[in-house]
Amino acid sequence: MRASVAAAALDAGADIVNDVSGGLADPGMLPLVASTGATYVTMHWRGHGDSMQQRAVYDDVVAEVRGELLARVEAAEAAGVGADRIVIDPGLGFAKTAEHNWQLMARMREFTELGYRVLVGASRKTFLGRLGGAEAPVPPARRDAATAATSLLCAQAGVWAVRVHDVPSTLAALQVHEAVSAWGEVSGGAS
Repeated sequence: MRASVAAAALDAGADIVNDVSGGLADPGMLPLVASTGATYVTMHWRGHGDSMQQRAVYDDVVAEVRGELLARVEAAEAAGVGADRIVIDPGLGFAKTAEHNWQLMARMREFTELGYRVLVGASRKTFLGRLGGAEAPVPPARRDAATAATSLLCAQAGVWAVRVHDVPSTLAALQVHEAVSAWGEVSGGAS
C-alpha cells in the first residue's frame, strides 16, 4: 500500500502491484503504477487494521463492495492505469464479518461479471476456522480443506486467481473442477 515499497519491488523485477488499500493509503501509488506496465490489484479497503473492523457496516455488502471497488477502478483508470492491467479483490476479512465474507463468496459472480480479472484471498482466514459453529476457530494450518473448497467455488464463479498458503490442496480441487468441466463440455452439458 506504499508507493515506495511498490517502486522497490518493481525495480527488483516484480510485475504485479497488490495494493490492499486500493490506492487510498498513498496518493503516489496510482501515478506510480500508471507509469509502469505493471498489473494493478486493487482491493476493497475501508481503513487500516486498527480500525477496519469498526467499519464493517453494510446494508448490502455485495452492492457496497462492488460500488467502492468500481470507484477505485475509476480512480486507477483516471490516473492512467489501463483497464486490461486492473485486477479487483473484494477484500475478504478486511472490514468484513464472517457473514459478510460468506455473502461475498455466494455472490462472487457479481464481481466476475464486471469485466475485470478478480483475485480472492480466502486462504486460512478466520471465517473458515469457524465453520460448523466452532466456538474457538480451528488453527490456521487446519483450514486448508476449507480454503480448497473456497478456491473451487471461486473457479466456478470465474475468478481469475486465488491466493493460498497450501498450493497442492487447491491445485487438486481445481483439477477436479477442470475434469468435471471438460466432461460437461464433451457431453454437451453445461460446464
